[in-house]
Amino acid sequence: MSGPAPTEMRIDIWSDVMCPWCIIGWKRLEQALATLDGEIAAEVRWLPFELNPDMAAQGEERTSHLARKYGRTPEDAAKMGAHMSRQAADAGFSFDYAGEGEAPPAMMWNTFEAHKLLRWTLAEHGSDAQMRLKLALFTAHFQHRRRIGERDVLLDIAEEEGLDRDAAAAALDDETVAHIVRMEERQAMDNNITGVPAVVVDGKFLIPGAQEPDVYVNALRRIASKVKT
Repeated sequence: MSGPAPTEMRIDIWSDVMCPWCIIGWKRLEQALATLDGEIAAEVRWLPFELNPDMAAQGEERTSHLARKYGRTPEDAAKMGAHMSRQAADAGFSFDYAGEGEAPPAMMWNTFEAHKLLRWTLAEHGSDAQMRLKLALFTAHFQHRRRIGERDVLLDIAEEEGLDRDAAAAALDDETVAHIVRMEERQAMDNNITGVPAVVVDGKFLIPGAQEPDVYVNALRRIASKVKT
């Protein structure tokens, strides 16, 4: 006899492609979902949150940005970056440069266009395609240091992930897509989401921050028990 059917959940993750803790949180959540395989069947969607909505088009070097934003010395900001790199490696995602030649500077970019592309991908191609694109953007940013604040780079990545380049370009020009992204960003504010990653299950259960895998496992099991009652 087969066991009970897994509990179906929708997991929305508010995040930014620039956010190191977002990819760390996802890798830990991914481990948790693997542990819960057979217990929970989750559809994961990525929703927009801009860490730096006022970031200039030319971007900003990452260590300088951290020092300025958090009022730290460059040395302290570098230590923050090293700590995040260790956490990422432990979670299974390297922040080391994986390109050829000398590593370009690690930069922070404006990500509104990236969020538009992700939103369009979800609407037109579903959550699995959006997941592939999101992870490709994380890889492009953290491991290859591509200029993902630039339109052509975003379209290159979309095309590499099997999306139609012309359709993706049209989405970036679509004011309706931009409006939806702004609405979802406001939704995060309305839900008192002030930092990311923010994991929201079935639209009402919030798990904030990049938790350890066992924390996600326990939280999702508690939520599953509530859903069944």
